[in-house]
Amino acid sequence: MKKNLLDLFKIAIGCVFFGVGFNWFLEPCGLNAGGLSGLAMVFHHLWPIAPIGVLTAAMNLPLFAFGGIKIGKRFFFGSLVGMILTSVSIDAFSFLPGFETETLLSAVYGGLICGFGLGLVFSTGGSTGGSDIIVRLLKLRYQNVPIGIISICFDMCVAVLTGIVFKDFKLALYSGISIFVCGRVIDAVVYRFDYSKVVIIISQHHRQIADQISDKLKRGATFLDGHGSYSGAETKVILTVVKKQQISDLKQLVVEIDPEAFIIVQEAHQVLGDGFSRYSKYSL
Repeated sequence: MKKNLLDLFKIAIGCVFFGVGFNWFLEPCGLNAGGLSGLAMVFHHLWPIAPIGVLTAAMNLPLFAFGGIKIGKRFFFGSLVGMILTSVSIDAFSFLPGFETETLLSAVYGGLICGFGLGLVFSTGGSTGGSDIIVRLLKLRYQNVPIGIISICFDMCVAVLTGIVFKDFKLALYSGISIFVCGRVIDAVVYRFDYSKVVIIISQHHRQIADQISDKLKRGATFLDGHGSYSGAETKVILTVVKKQQISDLKQLVVEIDPEAFIIVQEAHQVLGDGFSRYSKYSL
């Protein structure tokens, strides 16, 4: 229940950021944010058989049904909440005066704010509906491709199609900048929050250091066989993985035991195992 409430809070905050970014920067400059709404604009221009909102809803319904089947109930309800809160946020913050600035700056900052909001929503396992469902479904098919890149590709196609149909390539190009920035920020939010640190420690006091890592940091350590190229002496190399907030404690711990120790720190993304994340085929 606590996790569900936290995810709901993150979805709400993410939708607020999206609504603010849309009304502050994108909508005042007429920038296309891509997605199903942009696709609906194209269809409405070619075949004005229904309002844009109705066309968007009509395309959303089968996507929600298919997404719920393929990705599960949690994604379905998370996306439903995200779609409702996004729509409410866009209308609720429509009173905000748009920034009177260059179109390029609006594209960049609109992409930053909207991307941060969408990244928060994606990080919970949900979406804001529409093209986000398509992106999540494509992510199941292409698991090695970051979700932000998939989002960029889909929305870029919509922006190009909009430029062709409306014969306004200038706004389509500016929209492409916004979409690219948005996609990169999505990746930064979704994946950066899950970073840990891989630490390699070379010391003659390897046993004592490993014991302290276990006792004080509650993390495991692995001994690797090492051989000094200059001294020819055999030694044990410690390999351990810690959370980002533990790295300062680890450095202090090692230096207190062996001031001459070599410490190599590297970024680690999506560490899977005991004490970290668990693998799921639905993971981003």
